[in-house]
Amino acid sequence: MSKILKASHHFDLVLDEAQADPCLEKDKAKAIIADLRIKLLKAQYAHLKKATQSVLVVITGIDGVGKGGCINMLNEWMDPRHVTTLAYGEPAAHVAQMPYLWRYWQHLPPKGTTGVVFGSWYQRLFEALAEKSIDETRVLDIAREIREFEAMLTHNGVQIVKLWFHMSKEAQQNRVDTLLSDPDTAWQVTPIDLEVRKKFDRARKVGALAMTLTQDSHAPWVVVPSADENTRHICAGQAVLAALRRHERVPDQALPEPDTDALLSMADLSPANGNGASRVVSLDQVDYSTGMKKSEYEPLLIQLQARLARLVRDARFKHIPLILAFEGQDAAGKGGAIRRITHALDARQYRAIPIAAPTDEELARPYLWRFWRRIPERGRIAIFDRSWYGRVLVERVEGFATEPQWRRAYEEINQFESQLVEQGAVLLKFWLAITKEEQLERFNDRKRSAFKSFKITPEDWRNRERWDDYVTAANDMFRETSTAVCPWHVVSANDKQHARITVLRTIVDALERALEKHNGNGKHAH
Repeated sequence: MSKILKASHHFDLVLDEAQADPCLEKDKAKAIIADLRIKLLKAQYAHLKKATQSVLVVITGIDGVGKGGCINMLNEWMDPRHVTTLAYGEPAAHVAQMPYLWRYWQHLPPKGTTGVVFGSWYQRLFEALAEKSIDETRVLDIAREIREFEAMLTHNGVQIVKLWFHMSKEAQQNRVDTLLSDPDTAWQVTPIDLEVRKKFDRARKVGALAMTLTQDSHAPWVVVPSADENTRHICAGQAVLAALRRHERVPDQALPEPDTDALLSMADLSPANGNGASRVVSLDQVDYSTGMKKSEYEPLLIQLQARLARLVRDARFKHIPLILAFEGQDAAGKGGAIRRITHALDARQYRAIPIAAPTDEELARPYLWRFWRRIPERGRIAIFDRSWYGRVLVERVEGFATEPQWRRAYEEINQFESQLVEQGAVLLKFWLAITKEEQLERFNDRKRSAFKSFKITPEDWRNRERWDDYVTAANDMFRETSTAVCPWHVVSANDKQHARITVLRTIVDALERALEKHNGNGKHAH
């Protein structure tokens, strides 16, 4: 950790300044606060009216220094109807099953509003840095994941300001003793606040290292001197005001690199991300002549559905979430393939999720938000009919996303999928591929059939006119997101029977491999 310790020198100096316990003269502080409250309210209303970004304030720091009081202050100084406090403690059992960042995605505030996060995604990093023997690889992995998460939020309209509350050891002890001396305030003191007396220096070092590893200009750390209440409130209020006033970042503008004079660069901090490219697939490589006779198809279908039914009822499956994503050209047979899967499942065990244009609620948040909210728990199945790949397919082709937005989405999607797989999910992505001639035949068949006519829409015909653009987008998508941990399965679907069998066999084989890795206790076998 020698490089990291050396790079933390910048924040050591900032913490020294906070430990000097600066204090404002009361009359001066009163005037500053009166002016600041007016400015905060005006900025909040302007931000709300514009509704192009949200603000996320992360509250952390040394325990027992008044962080809770600062949250109350923000709700008092601003309009509390548009401020949401997001407090996180130890995760419940069902939350602990999910990827670490899952619960923070659930409650992202909509554009125009402010969220105050207490007990944030930094807790795991603090704990790793507090170990007697620091696992450098784990620390760097956690820090990288945090920076990727915050960069993704920033690119998607979230202003992040991170506040580290700090004071001297003596001031912290005096504050805690004062609170304990009064029965009406003693409840504010927790056992952790008392432990700071013994572990102050260690907690300070953890803070300096954590800030060093995660400092970025788009998600800056602000150290708040906290010994004096007025100073504490003014510094925190000014940081939030700056975030509310910050000029809206042009969505197409690349985020600046961190200040390498003050901290290590990401290249120094993190190893390769492990998402090395898997086989490259292309629609030009698909053998569309592949077919299957009905006499072969029907017994295979029954056999594979029976195997799938047994696998999802296996006791070990309760430890595995299964996520299936289906993409492909219009009329490629996604619905038919999904129905052959669900025929083998208990309806209480799965959700089939059709993805259409985002709602106003979804547009008010980062685009992956609506997919994070639909991730299944262990022992459950989510089947996406269209998926998070809409950003690099229809949104790209139809111009709903700018080029920088959809280009960034490749890596954002890879990070998303990597987190799901690392948590134990079986994630399979299928592209059902048909030729342009086969699509036309199916479109005409739907027009002629009273039973199928509802499946054909004017939008399908419009999409067909841009066939080549969609092929280009799909091939780019395969190249950028078919990774070692989550490859694409491109299935020839001119013959529906062949496609359905291929999909079922791929799912069954993947589940069998996953179950083999689990023993009776749900732990991975070594």
